[in-house]
Amino acid sequence: MNIWAKMMTALRGGVNEAGEAVVDSQALRILDQEVRDASEELKQSKDSLVAIIARQKVAEEKVSKLKSDVKEYEGYALQALEKGDDTLAHEVAEKIADFENQLASEKAAAAGFAENADKLKAAIKVAEGNIKRLKQQVDTVKATDSVQRAQKTVADRHSGSNSKMRTAMDSLERIKEKQALNAAKMNAASELSAETSESSLQEKLQQAGIRSGEKQADDILARLKKTK
Repeated sequence: MNIWAKMMTALRGGVNEAGEAVVDSQALRILDQEVRDASEELKQSKDSLVAIIARQKVAEEKVSKLKSDVKEYEGYALQALEKGDDTLAHEVAEKIADFENQLASEKAAAAGFAENADKLKAAIKVAEGNIKRLKQQVDTVKATDSVQRAQKTVADRHSGSNSKMRTAMDSLERIKEKQALNAAKMNAASELSAETSESSLQEKLQQAGIRSGEKQADDILARLKKTK
């Protein structure tokens, strides 16, 4: 049982490591998506703010209209009282009371919308600043990642026995060795050719009876002695 528990723990550990490896390999893509998600949420917040401000304006317009209605009906009530029509004046008063109740409700709604709009504006301003800074940092991280990947590529190319630079250096050394061998062969061939040419020339001189200067002088002296 203990062994199975350890195996399960090891399996979970392997899954976590694999998950972390995937996250690390896709870190920039995940970061980009998170920034896009944050920007989308900010856009939705702005849409909500627009809706709240619109409702605030509607409520404020209703407040303005109700105030006008109250003022208008107060004039009707005064006229009814002046004419001694108490019943009509009472009905107008009830209507005014209804307007005032609506007015209080719309005032409260407009004030609530205004308060919520102010809070949402402040939150949006903070979110915009955070997203702006986040995007700047993302650009910096991307630039750093590009530089490091380029550096890694250069390092990989210039290190290791199988690197392209190492292979090129080996090829260069082989070419140099081959060129040196070819040069030595050509020098040897030239020397052999010179030796062969010199031997051939000596043989031709001997066949023509032409000998070196010392032997020629000895022959001349010998002939002079015989003459005497």
